[in-house]
Amino acid sequence: MGAQQVKHIAGSLRVALLLLALCAAAADGRPGTAPKPGARAISVVPRPELSLPGRGSFVITPSTQILVSGATRMPFPPEYFVAQMRRATGYPLTARMSRQVPGGNVIAFEYFRDDTLGGEGYSLDVTRARVRIRAASDAGHFYAVQTLFQLLPPAVFGARKAEGVRWDIPCVRIHDRPRLAWRGLHLDVSRHFFPPAFIRTVIDLLALHRLNVFHWHLTDDQGWRIEIRRYPNLTAIGAWRADREGIDWNLRQPQHEGEAATRGGFYTQDEIREIVRYAAQRNVTILPEIEMPAHTTAALAAYPQYSCTGGPFHVTTGALWPITDIFCAGNDSTFVFLENILTEVFDLFPGQYIHIGGDEADKTNWRKCPKCQARMKQERLPDENALQSWFIRRIEEFARSKGRRVIGWDEILDGGLAPGAAVMSWRGSEGGLEAARLGHDVVMTPGSNCYLSSYQGRPEYEPPAGGGYLPLRKVYSFEPVPGGLTPEQSAHILGGEACLWTEYVADPSRAEYMLLPRLAAMAEVLWTPKGSPDEPDFFSRIEPQLSRYRAAGYTYAKSLYLVSMSSVLDTVGRRVLVTLSSESGKTPIRYTLDGTSPTARSAMYRGPFVAGQSMEVRAASVRGGRLLGPATTHRVVVHKAIARPVALKYPCGKYTGGGAFALTDGVPGTKSYDDGR
Repeated sequence: MGAQQVKHIAGSLRVALLLLALCAAAADGRPGTAPKPGARAISVVPRPELSLPGRGSFVITPSTQILVSGATRMPFPPEYFVAQMRRATGYPLTARMSRQVPGGNVIAFEYFRDDTLGGEGYSLDVTRARVRIRAASDAGHFYAVQTLFQLLPPAVFGARKAEGVRWDIPCVRIHDRPRLAWRGLHLDVSRHFFPPAFIRTVIDLLALHRLNVFHWHLTDDQGWRIEIRRYPNLTAIGAWRADREGIDWNLRQPQHEGEAATRGGFYTQDEIREIVRYAAQRNVTILPEIEMPAHTTAALAAYPQYSCTGGPFHVTTGALWPITDIFCAGNDSTFVFLENILTEVFDLFPGQYIHIGGDEADKTNWRKCPKCQARMKQERLPDENALQSWFIRRIEEFARSKGRRVIGWDEILDGGLAPGAAVMSWRGSEGGLEAARLGHDVVMTPGSNCYLSSYQGRPEYEPPAGGGYLPLRKVYSFEPVPGGLTPEQSAHILGGEACLWTEYVADPSRAEYMLLPRLAAMAEVLWTPKGSPDEPDFFSRIEPQLSRYRAAGYTYAKSLYLVSMSSVLDTVGRRVLVTLSSESGKTPIRYTLDGTSPTARSAMYRGPFVAGQSMEVRAASVRGGRLLGPATTHRVVVHKAIARPVALKYPCGKYTGGGAFALTDGVPGTKSYDDGR
């Protein structure tokens, strides 16, 4: 047996012993999370696979050594760690290569193969004397650094030197790796353009949360955002629209003839290459999306000859429905155009996949178009859905010839799926289940759990959003690998994505608000082993995570502190009970009953109370003498029909509005169709 084999076996035995120790430490049924007496609790998001807190801490000082072994060059993760620590501490820290790790105050990055960690896993051993990081790849070491940062005081995330901070890391042993390979975030930059600096900020947010795919939605009806040198009008014309900011997205009038298009922007190829490089250093792969055959008005405004009608077109200023002006599937020059575009896209983005959209294509113009109808006859296609399938197959074949794979929204299933295509399932999980059963790879992103453009609190207390209600708890309830699949079929579920559409998100601050802290919930669902996500534990760790966001200067939502109030009918006693709660769970709630605003001295909520008369309840989460969010209001109207049974002549359908008793529960209704009121 060779020395390397002995070394590898010894390393595997050490990992196995660590796993046994971690599992033995699980006093509450969750592996390796119970701290020893006197040990500090570990608060990391997403929660590591296995962790064993110890006693004491490692303290970073000006003389701390940062060493790297097992690598042939100085890798990025140690340099990244040193740069942030120098900025936060002011210490003259440096990283250097070393074959051996000496004693003393040392942080050691050790590169070595360990099959138990996989390509993105790492082990982290913190004692009073040493921090030891082991991983096979830059990805593993980078994620270990993210965990180290979360173990340090929040000031480490600041942009400048912090004074008076003790830079200590609690002693802990961690063995960590992701559950799923595809852990993504989608950002729509077509509805609203975001500058390159903010795209790098988004990539930093992905890195912080151990996400690894940035789905960049670069083209749509409202703007073309990527420079294509062969077709300069795509950005000269397609990147700009008439300015309708300040008008509701759904009420915007189209551009008038002769009106200047001044709202927009695009990314040059040089900017994109720099962003791709920046992302790769942080283990983030960029998935570009070039929409086809629909969501193409911006492209057709620049090159109307690739439509069925010939135009003319203007870049859409706001909402557009139905989407009838789409690429002409019967025109061979359309495919020359698209293939030339994709060739430049492939040159910019080295990732395996290209996203081609494929969603929401209204086939009205295809039905009228002589070229499209001739194509259907030539290819013996029974209907326009089959024509779209033929369209996608042709693009998929081209992508495959260039060594790439196509992925599209689940509408690409209509009419038959191209052989090598993967599916992104957004209209629920059904499309993903169908694709997985057919042997195709799938990324789950159902709008019900993944669309961060939805409200995260009561709309009257939130900035305008795209509709729907997606609080932090609902994101956390997302299960990316649904039941009903065989193990072989389940293996086709690559992972999941959170999606931020930007109809109502016009600037970076609002985008951060919509992402945080819900991105943390999505990250934990995708990273932490199945069966391990623990909602109460997660909400206990979200508080420290918010302190990191504050230190980094991010704008984040405080919607989890909004107080929800509901009335519960006691149909026997014919009375109304009022209950108060917030997503944060244990945060104290103060309330008033006389219509005045609550303060830190108002009555403390301790349980449901009876509304003996009509009242206006106002409540807020309070800690440390201050309100953590705005006060919310709940009206109860007590009348003679309270809790009386109601017979509906016309029973409710899909939207019940709370059922018959909603008419006699004393709570006024709303105009929303989906809030149960």
